[in-house]
Amino acid sequence: MTRFPSTKLRLALACYGVLWLMAWPAVLAYLWRRGRKDPDYRSHIAERFGFYNTSQPDSVWVHAVSLGELRSAVPLINALLGQGERVVITHFTPAGRRESTRVFAAAIAAGQVSVVWVPFEIGLCFRSFFKAFKPKYGLVMEIEIWPRMIMACRAKGVPLFMCNAQYPSKSYARDTKTGLRAQIMQGFAGALVKSDLQATRFGSVGVKNIQVTGELRFDQPLPQAQIAAGRALKPMRDVVVIASAIEGEDAGYISVIKAVQAVRDTLFVYVPRRPERFEEVAEQLTAAGLRIARRSSTLGPDLSGRLPADIDVFYGDSLGEMYFYLAMGTRVVVGGGFNAKGAHNIIEPLALKKPVLVGPETFTIEYPFVEAEAAGVAKSVPDATALAAALIARDDPTPAQIDAFFAAHAGATQRTLAGIAKLRP
Repeated sequence: MTRFPSTKLRLALACYGVLWLMAWPAVLAYLWRRGRKDPDYRSHIAERFGFYNTSQPDSVWVHAVSLGELRSAVPLINALLGQGERVVITHFTPAGRRESTRVFAAAIAAGQVSVVWVPFEIGLCFRSFFKAFKPKYGLVMEIEIWPRMIMACRAKGVPLFMCNAQYPSKSYARDTKTGLRAQIMQGFAGALVKSDLQATRFGSVGVKNIQVTGELRFDQPLPQAQIAAGRALKPMRDVVVIASAIEGEDAGYISVIKAVQAVRDTLFVYVPRRPERFEEVAEQLTAAGLRIARRSSTLGPDLSGRLPADIDVFYGDSLGEMYFYLAMGTRVVVGGGFNAKGAHNIIEPLALKKPVLVGPETFTIEYPFVEAEAAGVAKSVPDATALAAALIARDDPTPAQIDAFFAAHAGATQRTLAGIAKLRP
């Protein structure tokens, strides 16, 4: 058996470390530029070097790089807090940090949760992080492979586990050819994965100590106030929600909106993926001749207000209100699938019993999309023309079908807690 790390991997890690030391000024410049549109990128910069104003020894460390990973972690973090654990949550993006701060405000005030930036990929930065929080073990949400993080944990003796992990087919095919990234994953103490298929993939590249625990997003708490507000605002029209639209998809979605509205009176709710795109996408919609009403100028902070009757698009230029938008819909188009980067989470709309349509690139959500498609509650279409046809046809599953699908996949939180107990030394 090849020793970990191999000589080849040691050399690669040494080069990686040198590159990071050389590149951190450029990384800081990147954060500063991003801070022009989102000032939170420039906040707490010292934390990115491992200098923290707080300490919380014997914490469970949960790394959720951004908003999507944080949402999948919420039910697990709540369960850990219920066991009396203290938790430190690390992020790289402001969207994730803001949501953590909002969701866990009471626990933060009680000293049970700390929310900080993850350190840069430099060994000294992680040493300072370990000194401040002395984590019992770490959970990296989804599939985030940061070599220095992994190696720093091994050197410090902190067990680091992949959690809610999925190995997308494209990444798996690439890694089995090149090898280095797969070798790095062998540095994890174990993996808590979404399905038997994922367990097979991780195991085939040498990851040890694997537990199949399912998808945590099926256990996400639902924000009932947002859902009630969305249902109350829903007009007496067919409503299609385009959720998490990403760069490169907007022109296609605009063509779909026009094609559907030419056949049937339909209101579209359009929610871009990143706040940095809010202005740009609003201009595209308006330039296409679509009449839009922006959430930011139409409704109050508490989601109160009324929609104008003569609009084509209700434009979701806000953060943290996705369930509000989804609750308005008759059916939901989940973005990302018409881009090579791949489709985003389909579980949130399904949680509200909304039929889901996505583009052809579903490798990022292989689980649970394959199962959802087999159950008839989600569908992939090849292009914008096919998407418009599917929306016009309205061949939707029943709420009972979606309920049955959810019941078959719930319970990942308790399976994950049990898996952690088995894997921890």
